[in-house]
Amino acid sequence: MQIQTIEMQTNERPLEGKLSVFEGSGHDLPFEIKRIYYIYEVPRGVMRGGHAHKKLRQLLWCPYGRIRIRLDDGHEKAEVLLDAPNKGVVVEHTMWREMLWEKENSVLCVAASEFYEESDYIRDYRQFLRFVREQEEQA
Repeated sequence: MQIQTIEMQTNERPLEGKLSVFEGSGHDLPFEIKRIYYIYEVPRGVMRGGHAHKKLRQLLWCPYGRIRIRLDDGHEKAEVLLDAPNKGVVVEHTMWREMLWEKENSVLCVAASEFYEESDYIRDYRQFLRFVREQEEQA
């Protein structure tokens, strides 16, 4: 499994703080951004996610806190710890994801390649594994 992490460009001004930035459409991300959302006020120890997408691609980053991202492509599993505001992970389509809040008041931000579409979600793990196999058979 290949996991793409990015370190956002960060400009620092000692008296004004830091500014971190990423750009889509082939600059820093391999996709155009169509939607941005964030998840917050999740209690420490709670696991979110538990789904995959058929075509949606995302960049996840944690501007505050500590969130462990568990990824599964149907063959391999990996983890990425988001614990710095300038660090992100690209989550490709057909990738099962779970997000574990490890610090109280952590915030997870998401830049998505598509608008919200419920039919793009795969919420059952066995169905996800079947979908991965079907995609491989068609390739």
